[in-house]
This record gives sequence, C-alpha cells and structure tokens, in this order.
Amino acid sequence: MAVFTVTHRRRADNVCAVQTLTTPVNVETGDTIVVASVHANFDGTYTVISREPYYFTGKDEYGYLTFDYSQSRENQILYAHNGDDLEYEAASGTVTITESCTWIADADVTAWLGIDSATANDTAFITTCRQAANAWCFRKREQAGYTDSLTTVPSADVKLGTIMYAATLYRERGAVDSFASFDAIAVGAVPNLSMGRIMQLLGINRSQVA
Repeated sequence: MAVFTVTHRRRADNVCAVQTLTTPVNVETGDTIVVASVHANFDGTYTVISREPYYFTGKDEYGYLTFDYSQSRENQILYAHNGDDLEYEAASGTVTITESCTWIADADVTAWLGIDSATANDTAFITTCRQAANAWCFRKREQAGYTDSLTTVPSADVKLGTIMYAATLYRERGAVDSFASFDAIAVGAVPNLSMGRIMQLLGINRSQVA
C-alpha cells in the first residue's frame, strides 16, 4: 500500500484533478485509488482516468480531456466525479493505492516446477506463492532503487527470478526450514542455494547499470 500527500485540487466538467507532493510512480490509468480528507466532493474510491502532468481545463465538445500545456502540474491524478467546478487551489488529504504486482501467473510457476497441481489445495497454494513472489520481488527491486511497472515485468531475467522465488516457496511447503528433507539422519537446515541466483536475476545487491 502506498500513500501520497495531496497538495492541490481542481475540478472541471465533472472531473477531479489532485496533485501530490511526491511522484506516485506506481499509479497508472485504470488503477483504483482511495482519496481521503481532500474535500467532501472529492473523497471516495475512484478509477484513474489520466496522469497528464499539465493544468486541466475541462472537456471539449467530444468529451475528451483538455489541458493547458504551458502550465505544468507534476504528480497529477485525474478521476471522474460529479460536482461543481472548482478552481485550482491548495489542499490537503491523501491518495492511497494498494499495489498489486502481476508479473507472473500461476501457469508460470507450474511450468517451472514441471508438475500439475493434484488438488484444489495445491492450486490454491500455488496462487498464494505466486502472489507472495510478485509482491516480494517488486518490493525488493523498489528498495534497491528500481522504478518498475506493477503490471509489466521489466525483463526476462526478472520474470525468471520471480518464478523461481514462487517455486521455492512452493517447494518449502511443510518444511521447518528451507526445502523439506527425507534424510532421517540429516542434521541442521539445508541451505537454500537458489536464493543467490534469484537475487542475481532480480538485479539486487549489485550496481545498477543504465
């Protein structure tokens, strides 16, 4: 979940425009946002219809959004909401988005594992591992300084790393620590040797190259 502080607001032709203090890098057209404490006629849950970074002037005769491209409005988010027009002015409040990364699908994980899920519980657990891997890999790359799309995986190596991490989580099912072992005399935990490769594929813990 990401929360952005609102600094300005504007409404014209039943479209609201809010400007945030910092860049909402993972907010895209079509995303769902929650606007709070901005104004009684601004607050609520909405779908983003534009991220155009210029002063919003309203709609043309065909219903298309229009902008004054001589006036920059960085970090702007637009969404539809009926109400009286309101000139651009300072405001407070927040815009919240629940980040949901969709880099890989369940089929990617089962293909890497080379198995078909045998039961409904298996299928459900693969979904849980896939969701966890998407969230973890996205967060780790974000912490490393990357700016990625939530819906489009940045590269083939990152996709493979995410799939491998999901498969690793699945294979650890029922184990106390790391992969399950069937050795009756095994001592200590078996190190997860795949994590180094996963981190390498994700581009984490190394210098970034333009």
